Amino acid sequence: MRLLVATRSTHKLEEIRSILAHLADVELLGLDEAGIPFAEEEAGLEPYDTFEENALSKAHYFHRRSGLPTVSDDSGLAVDALGGAPGVRSKRFAPGDATGLIRDRANNDHLLDRLRGIPESERTARYVCVVALVEEGSSPRTFRGEVEGRIAEAPSGEGGFGYDPLFHVPELGRTFGDATAEEKHARSHRGRAFRALADALGATDG
Repeated sequence: MRLLVATRSTHKLEEIRSILAHLADVELLGLDEAGIPFAEEEAGLEPYDTFEENALSKAHYFHRRSGLPTVSDDSGLAVDALGGAPGVRSKRFAPGDATGLIRDRANNDHLLDRLRGIPESERTARYVCVVALVEEGSSPRTFRGEVEGRIAEAPSGEGGFGYDPLFHVPELGRTFGDATAEEKHARSHRGRAFRALADALGATDG
């Protein structure tokens, strides 16, 4: 099965490939590999207030452009002390229009500023990932994964991306930034959502 992964994020594509590396009958294609050039309209594909709607929006869009079975995910961080923010705005949480690693650092700094003075017991949070699958002849499907944790008072670790250096997982006793890739994938929101997708596809191990 050839499956288009609808993301322009190199980090996210690598992570998804690592999570699903054990599957023998699924070929994952990135947008560049599928010959789908960037279009300005892609910037407006996530206007909704739920992860499900945003994931479906992207999956439908790239399915129309490619004709391939397409998966897309929308994911983010929900912090209880902030009423669930940044949520679907996780990627664009901090002011400004920086991108890449600079954006990650700005988001992390902004989150720490917002939580300044909040005690550890009240810094609970969860990572959420919703994967959408759109393919010809079938109704769209979504798969949700979550992992509970808390926001550390300072970044720790160089692994992962996004808020990983701040997301402390009690089960691991450290942040996702300090975890190995295998440790993270086994517990992460994205790992859980994409494994649910694999189960639904009936994919087999290699």
